[in-house]
Amino acid sequence: MDTPREGETITYERTFTVEEVRRFAEISGDTQPRHTEPDGDGRVMVQGLLTATMPTKLGGDREVLAPRMSFEFVEPVYTGERITCLATYDAVTERADGYAFTWDVVCENDAGDTVIEATIDGIVRDAE
Repeated sequence: MDTPREGETITYERTFTVEEVRRFAEISGDTQPRHTEPDGDGRVMVQGLLTATMPTKLGGDREVLAPRMSFEFVEPVYTGERITCLATYDAVTERADGYAFTWDVVCENDAGDTVIEATIDGIVRDAE
């Protein structure tokens, strides 16, 4: 386990594909045409909750349990658009079994537009 440190920022970048959006549509049932029918540029809109898997991936890499996640979906994300997710440890508290913390999360596209803002409360337990 990496020890979380207040002020530390971790990042993850990815570009969603049309195939990923279609698979998520099948799994989630969110099959709106905006997610399944490409626009004139061959893009589809990425489901908000698929985009929200970016901070989830950061948490998974660190074995985080997240009892609370709050998302604001600010702008749409489209396939082929690179998104960068930044999670900053806002508050970190040591516990007997590990650490509790709050992440302030911002996900942006290459134009610098915020697409998601989130606050995530997390727990990382010491290895048993």
